[in-house]
Amino acid sequence: MPKLKLYGGAKNRGRRCYWLVKELGLDIEPVEIDLHSGQHKSPEFLKINPNGHVPVLDDDGLLLHESFAINLHLAKKYGVAQGSPLAPRSLEEEALMTQWTFWVVNEIEHLQGVILQHRLTTAGPAATALLPEGARDPKRADDAWERLQKPLGVLDATLTGRDYLVGDRFTVADLNVAIVLSTFSRLGLELTRYPNLRAWLDTCLARPAGQGYV
Repeated sequence: MPKLKLYGGAKNRGRRCYWLVKELGLDIEPVEIDLHSGQHKSPEFLKINPNGHVPVLDDDGLLLHESFAINLHLAKKYGVAQGSPLAPRSLEEEALMTQWTFWVVNEIEHLQGVILQHRLTTAGPAATALLPEGARDPKRADDAWERLQKPLGVLDATLTGRDYLVGDRFTVADLNVAIVLSTFSRLGLELTRYPNLRAWLDTCLARPAGQGYV
């Protein structure tokens, strides 16, 4: 198998990739990047990712950034090769996995980020995104939470009578969506009004491979 190297630790968005790597049982070399010291802005790292962000995957010379692009790539290239249930089994499944990955970024993540910036008070994977106390606006967080109700309702309705998003099994689509929603509990956001979503999320986050990353 080609040499795999992943830049970025398990306490930032690299955790999304490390969860998938563990699910797939891949042998990967982790390369810690110290964000607090600005290592991600160093000339050496900017040659790897000129955007100055982690994670970055080095797959035998292919440098790939954006955590979910990395996950979709790993699932298709290595998951398909090993017959992993996380990988797409058809072009239709691949399209749906891509759809749900884009969906969680466009419909959930940016609003969740507003709440995180204006409400979160504890340290953790997203602590660097916090705003100073005086710059926070609780109303912006409340408005973002209200706007989240529609996409959360869409996800809850989609999960009616089914256990997973694509096919009849846990796939990279479930992982990508669940890892974003895993932050909700840290933000104190209650999901009990969405029973299908809540049950699905609990199932996803309880997977052994996800422990330590969710």
